[in-house]
Amino acid sequence: MTCFVAFATDNNPLQDFCVADKNSPVLVNGLVCKDPKVVNEYDFFTSGLNIAGDTSLSPVGSNVTTVNAATIPGLNTLGISLVRIDFAPWGINAPHTHPRATEILTVMQGTLRVGFVTSNTDNRHITKVLNEGDVFVFPEGLVHYQQNIGHGNAVVIAALSSQNPGVITIANAVFGANPDISADILAKAFQLDKNTVYQLQARF
Repeated sequence: MTCFVAFATDNNPLQDFCVADKNSPVLVNGLVCKDPKVVNEYDFFTSGLNIAGDTSLSPVGSNVTTVNAATIPGLNTLGISLVRIDFAPWGINAPHTHPRATEILTVMQGTLRVGFVTSNTDNRHITKVLNEGDVFVFPEGLVHYQQNIGHGNAVVIAALSSQNPGVITIANAVFGANPDISADILAKAFQLDKNTVYQLQARF
């Protein structure tokens, strides 16, 4: 007797759209769909990406404006989101990772140094200077960064391959964990003395 087992999945949308219902009390992996009969054009729209983000409040000199399913409910289940990043002169978007998305970035204004680091054990640093109109890709999950190396402001638009890509800023996650990661562990991992670790933890 022969037995066959079949498994089938479809990770693509199964309907035209699934506009997020922000008022639903139901918790799912994603967002619950609004009744399609009450969907309108504003569920697929936002504005304001022409407005510069305020970099003066950021200790690293950058500001990220996010467009995701929370901003445009019609993005729910479509697997894409967008950000505008504004940089003050010499500002950075500190080393971080998106656990659920690849990022493709376009420079709209200014000159940036960008880069990412491949996974262990190579830890190869791939870096490039980008000018207006240049495009660069950061593979999913890899640590990456951007730095404005010009004397004026810089602006980029980046698309991410998830409606909720997540972001883990390395310094915040390591030195700002709640509760703290043991200073013994961090001192050994980063080859620092414990007093330096305590100072870093106090800053984050």
